[in-house]
Amino acid sequence: MQPKEEAKQNSLSAVRQSADKPARLPIGALVCLPAGLWLAIFMILPLTILLVFSFGSRDPSGKLVLGFTLENYVRFFAGPYLSSLGRSIGLASSTTAICLVIGFATASWLAFSVPKSKQNAYLTLLVAPLWTSFLLRMYAWITILRPNGILSSTLTSFGFDQTLSILYTPLAVLLGMVYNYLPYMILPLYAALEKLDTRLLEASADLGATPWRSFAQVTVPLTARGIVAGVIMVFVPALGDYVTPDLLGGAKTMFIGNLIQNQFLVVRDWAFGSAVSTIMIIIVAFAVWIYLKYGEGGV
Repeated sequence: MQPKEEAKQNSLSAVRQSADKPARLPIGALVCLPAGLWLAIFMILPLTILLVFSFGSRDPSGKLVLGFTLENYVRFFAGPYLSSLGRSIGLASSTTAICLVIGFATASWLAFSVPKSKQNAYLTLLVAPLWTSFLLRMYAWITILRPNGILSSTLTSFGFDQTLSILYTPLAVLLGMVYNYLPYMILPLYAALEKLDTRLLEASADLGATPWRSFAQVTVPLTARGIVAGVIMVFVPALGDYVTPDLLGGAKTMFIGNLIQNQFLVVRDWAFGSAVSTIMIIIVAFAVWIYLKYGEGGV
């Protein structure tokens, strides 16, 4: 009985000592605290303000009036503004599809055909345009695509009599979008293809599979994470891009990014602009959820 009583007293004393000590945060919580504060101040708080504004309204003088109304959301889905979302999704999807085709071919060439010693040099050339200003690159495309620009002058020197009028057309917008976001597709695809074991492709060929069948049943499944990552990295920013349609498209067509810009900076209807922004954030969040589900754990 004596040992049992001593053990009981020791456990009680240990409990008292632990109760007297001040509570301390785990080391992991202390390490994550700066990042948590950063996200709370610069991400969660602005999104909360945006959500609150979206339920407000605009008075005749243009000032924001806080409240709770679904009029802004009904106005977007019931009015002509919904077509801007459809055009933006169509443009972003077309940009993503073209970038995926070109990006896969380029990444395959870099991973399998270029020697290891030269791959870093080619990757540097690939990302070099991103070091310059986005606006400078757009103005460079204007110089290339305008009727008396570099492209038309080059074609004229080869004997073409008719000048090209590509600038301020949907084709010019699509060219600019693909040019801007193509590196974001190539880089994750290259990272996935570089890790691909080429012996699996050789085994597939030895078993009688055609190159297309090997590509569909071996290459694509093994690089699915890179494909999903590249698609998300292109689709999400392309969905909200408004600078490219404005500069290369001549602001002739309203996209959802242009709609948000006009509501905040021109019309001064912050309530409706916040509602449209919230809708786009939900779409982007859904795309990121697809990436987290299928790109990281589901593939």
